[in-house]
Amino acid sequence: MIRILLAEDEEAMRTYLARALENAGYSVVAVDRGTAAVPLLEAEDFDLLLSDIVMPEMDGIELAQVCAEISPKTKVMFITGFAAVTLKASREAPQAKVLSKPFHLKDLVLEVERVFGHQQQALI
Repeated sequence: MIRILLAEDEEAMRTYLARALENAGYSVVAVDRGTAAVPLLEAEDFDLLLSDIVMPEMDGIELAQVCAEISPKTKVMFITGFAAVTLKASREAPQAKVLSKPFHLKDLVLEVERVFGHQQQALI
């Protein structure tokens, strides 16, 4: 099963995204900030880091850079509600997909499926 580490500081969004991904057949571990994600990346294997970009303590771009150092096989996808931040993410982490809020949960699942090059058998 594909394991996703979700870093999202907004509780309602974190719960919403985790539930959608779990319903689509993914294993999800959710944290509320980048600094909480780092020890998990060091201790466990994740297939995907799905991170908000704007978060307290450590933003998603910094988190992605740390992830690349300690878990280079983990793919990265960003979510953000800020267009200017999307441009920064594209420059600083060009291999990462950026999904801009608002988006439909179906679109999130499709993007995750594209990252892994296959279709999960689930409906949202």
